[in-house]
Amino acid sequence: MTISTRFQRWIDERAPGLGGMARKHLTEYYAPKNFNLWYYFGTCNLLVLANQIITGIFLAMNFTPTAADAFDSVEYIMRDVEWGWLIRYMHSTGASLFFVTVFLHMFRGIMYGSFKRPRELVWILGVLIFVALMAEAFMGYVLPWGNMSFWGAKVIISLFGTIPYIGDTLVEWIMGDYLPATATLNRFFALHVIAMPLMLLLLVVLHILALHEVGSNNPDGVEIKKGPKGNRWDASKPADGIPFHPYYTVHDIFAALFFLTVAAFIVFFAPTFGGWFLEHDNFVPANNLATPSHIKPVWYFTPFYAILRMVPSFAGTAVWGVLAMFGAIAVLGLLPWIDRGKVRSVRYRGAGFRIALGVLVCAFVGLGLVGAGVTAELIPAWFPGADITTWENAFGRLMVAAYFGFFVFLWIYTRFGFERPKPVPERVTAHH
Repeated sequence: MTISTRFQRWIDERAPGLGGMARKHLTEYYAPKNFNLWYYFGTCNLLVLANQIITGIFLAMNFTPTAADAFDSVEYIMRDVEWGWLIRYMHSTGASLFFVTVFLHMFRGIMYGSFKRPRELVWILGVLIFVALMAEAFMGYVLPWGNMSFWGAKVIISLFGTIPYIGDTLVEWIMGDYLPATATLNRFFALHVIAMPLMLLLLVVLHILALHEVGSNNPDGVEIKKGPKGNRWDASKPADGIPFHPYYTVHDIFAALFFLTVAAFIVFFAPTFGGWFLEHDNFVPANNLATPSHIKPVWYFTPFYAILRMVPSFAGTAVWGVLAMFGAIAVLGLLPWIDRGKVRSVRYRGAGFRIALGVLVCAFVGLGLVGAGVTAELIPAWFPGADITTWENAFGRLMVAAYFGFFVFLWIYTRFGFERPKPVPERVTAHH
């Protein structure tokens, strides 16, 4: 009897549930055997989450959450703590890479219809993870207490002031002061380090458990549980499924190593990524008397910030822009009920869906460029003498209409039977 077998038996005798849980979610979890490149990003999400937690613990050991000392404590980490610069850059780069993998993971879900029955709960939990991640990232962005952190916090928290009757009181309650200050930092630090990571971990566990109850979707959108049984490992298991471990864990390890290589190049050679991952204004201490020339959020918030800016104010209030910004996220959670199509995968869906999906991607990227101020820089070069504000507003509002138009079109397109999908195969068409 080998040492590993003896150790496994020792564990099974004392905690039999652990072995059963591991088998259920690894060796006895049968996944479709036609997964492709798009399915690696879920593993990358877990990898980055682990990186953020581990590096965040070490950063918290040397961080002081006060308005007087926060910026200096970050400089102390960067200059005097041994390997502190590496830990800080791993954390800041990890935040951006987290959103890269999450955006691609969600796009894959929309593209292959992973939000459709019976996976509605899996999708909703995923959207909740996205919301929690955005809250976690925003609070982490404020903590270094650079000048953009201060003004970003002031602008975003002030949005709650648009709520009728209680808005001003709510803003003061969140800040703990009349301006972002030590009270704000203490609250955000506690939430960023303790509350939000716990919520994220809980949601991630629930997301994975819900997924393993109904099974993974695949690029064909065909349910392998309903297909023929009897593969070469287990006659009672789906013929088009393979054990997640070791077959997909080996592939995921390769994907993780490639992802880590790319991340390492960024951390060592371009940690600020030209101001996209870490803005230049955030290397200047917070100053409530010196407003940055362009107040803009970090890149992964820019599409939603653009929606906030582009929706016009009515009756002197920006509440409609705030509602549109939060609605852009909420509408994702409603996707299982918006899309009434019978076919899951983009491979077999009608041409209208594929065109609309391309428009959605272009709209999201376009909104990101507007929110980051890139379009304002390009307009004078492309259209000399043009009014920058007018052209930027026209382009931005077109992108807002295209973004929300995707969901409106999808509901009409599928609800009234305009879609003409291709025949869907009874079994998956590509084998591992």
